[in-house]
Amino acid sequence: MSGDGHDHDEPDGLRCLVTGATGYIGGRLVPGLLQEGYRVRCLARSPRKVAGHPWAGEVEVAEGDVTDAGSVARAMRDVDVAYYLVHALGTGRGFEETDQRAARIFGERARAAGVRRIVYLGGLTPTGVPERELSPHLRSRAEVGRILRDSGVPTTELRAAVIIGSGSASFEMLRYLTERLPVMITPRWVETRIQPIAVRDVLRYLVGSARMPREVNRTFDIGGPDVLTYREMMRRYAAVAGLPRRLIVSVPVLTPRLSSHWIGLVTPVPASIARPLTESLRHEVVCREHDIARYVPDPPGRPVGFETAAGLALQRVREAQVATRWSSASVPGAPSDPLPTDPDWAGGSLYTDERERPVDASPEALWEVIEGIGGENGWYSFPLAWAARGRLDRLVGGVGLRRGRRDAHRLRIGDSLDFWRVEEIEPGRLLRLRAEMRLPGPAWLEMYAGTDETGRTRYRQRALFHPRGLLGHAYWWSVSPFHALVFGGMARNIALAASRTGPPAARTEPAVPR
Repeated sequence: MSGDGHDHDEPDGLRCLVTGATGYIGGRLVPGLLQEGYRVRCLARSPRKVAGHPWAGEVEVAEGDVTDAGSVARAMRDVDVAYYLVHALGTGRGFEETDQRAARIFGERARAAGVRRIVYLGGLTPTGVPERELSPHLRSRAEVGRILRDSGVPTTELRAAVIIGSGSASFEMLRYLTERLPVMITPRWVETRIQPIAVRDVLRYLVGSARMPREVNRTFDIGGPDVLTYREMMRRYAAVAGLPRRLIVSVPVLTPRLSSHWIGLVTPVPASIARPLTESLRHEVVCREHDIARYVPDPPGRPVGFETAAGLALQRVREAQVATRWSSASVPGAPSDPLPTDPDWAGGSLYTDERERPVDASPEALWEVIEGIGGENGWYSFPLAWAARGRLDRLVGGVGLRRGRRDAHRLRIGDSLDFWRVEEIEPGRLLRLRAEMRLPGPAWLEMYAGTDETGRTRYRQRALFHPRGLLGHAYWWSVSPFHALVFGGMARNIALAASRTGPPAARTEPAVPR
């Protein structure tokens, strides 16, 4: 790269600075920029948070904060395109002044460094509504865009409403409300018309904006093909998620403040984040133009519609994309999937019970016990509870425990195993079962044979449950008191059975966990 950062025409010549790289959009944008062959530098207050991403080794990290002019200036050196993806959602009083100060510093330092373009993701503003009547957060985001466009650096400001993707705060609020409440008394904002957009389309526009012509300095409204009320989005989400039709009754008495506390009570989305989101829903937010397509053309089938976007966000649990291997938990999938660095409440409800125990036997001996589970061998814990669960399942029309297993010693993908089915098997390492008993949501059981850093054999076990509706949540919490007895006993007895049937694992050399 040349010193002034202005002479790059080759595809891999752009150097991009990404602020907010540890956030929802930034953490998904960086891989897209790398895929285009761009060089990426991330500005982060805590470089350790960047290290949690699988792409951390492919980027340069600059420690600093957007409110510190010195660190911003250092991060801007030799940068062609600077992405501004930070805002004060969920912070306390004084955030507007902080937002404006940070935007001024960013614009000034970008101009001084000779940056060719700023790309900013803001919020879609309603038509015909005076700015003073906007919610404080939406008003602040509009002001940030104005400051950046007036900085002297050509700026692309993308304005989006509700972003549909696992981990998006607005989508998670929609998801949890719909899943947990079959009957809802809601504020009037459920009748507000909104133009949602799939996260993959947001990322496509962000990446494509890096090469806009120098003369472009403006806002662009970005949205999907559907204009829906919040009520319609909840009902369509319920249909995509396989939930019964939701009964939604709107009342005029819930203020944004009361709404945010109600959302904080019903969902894991913090009230401090729910409040600015609900305040922003008071006015209709629909795109006035689609001029972005002149510079970032829409490929066939794009933008993505609401049902497709919601379905992609559900794909991870619907098709059991729930970290098939422990080692793959940090590998990102589609941009609609949650990332390990997303907030704890992102990604929808996926309850887990995890157990791990050392085993005085070789991994091969442990695997023999794992692969022989079920049927005549049983489930290694509290037989009465398993038998009772099987009888209960048969009473409600399920398969019960009567199916047994095809082969007493070997399993293959697709085999029935009592009221489970083998969904994945890695011989010698991983067995993953999907529940076929009658449950208010899909469930899986994973059993893993491996070694730790000392070479000692370890058994890992994980039960997962994705609740479907309020009944699903009630079911999990009603049976969770028995998990220590059932799943804890299972892990303990499998480890014991392996130690009795096989010799201890050799520990002459440390082994790297697989």
